[in-house]
Amino acid sequence: MITSRPAEAAPAAHDRVYRTLRTRIMHGEIAPGEALTLRGIGKEFGVSMTPARESVRRLVAEGALFLSSSGRVSTPELTSERIEELAALRALLEVELASRALPRAHMALIDRLQMINTTIAEVIVNRDAVGYIRTNLEFHRTLYLRAQAPAMLAMAETVWLQLGPTMRALYGRLRRTDPPHYHKLIIAALKAGDEPGLRLAVRSDVTQGLRLLTT
Repeated sequence: MITSRPAEAAPAAHDRVYRTLRTRIMHGEIAPGEALTLRGIGKEFGVSMTPARESVRRLVAEGALFLSSSGRVSTPELTSERIEELAALRALLEVELASRALPRAHMALIDRLQMINTTIAEVIVNRDAVGYIRTNLEFHRTLYLRAQAPAMLAMAETVWLQLGPTMRALYGRLRRTDPPHYHKLIIAALKAGDEPGLRLAVRSDVTQGLRLLTT
């Protein structure tokens, strides 16, 4: 057992670094185009170059980081075309997830969504961009978990990951003072069992803001 510990330590370190960086990127804590170095990652997390390199490799594969031909690693700076593509993916995936969640949308879920929306209002008042992105994604994930479609949800989360830094830039442009209007429509549609209304509200919610970045 003693000889197995070093072999187990590296995967554990890699997973810790990967998950932490993944969360930061998804929540917009790292700006678009910001560079990361293996040395800097290793120093921050207290790991060797191998876990740092493996974490970066996985995030590059997911589209969360960009690796240039010179070896520079950074968060992607998305073009208008790429933003439109990811917004279209959000509309396809998340509308379907919401539709599948509707038959299982009990009152406890609706109450939970209303509580999250209250939190979103609070972070908006505090001008907390990262908090806004985090709680906004929590709102959507809480609803979509009821769809019981893990493969589809994983695909949606990969899109969120690629959009994380861009969403931070979008928040600065929106200058929100109120909770997302479409969240209220989503909740109302869930209460009424209104599938067409739910699909429209979700599609509007996940695409309207992103369109500001392509105009």
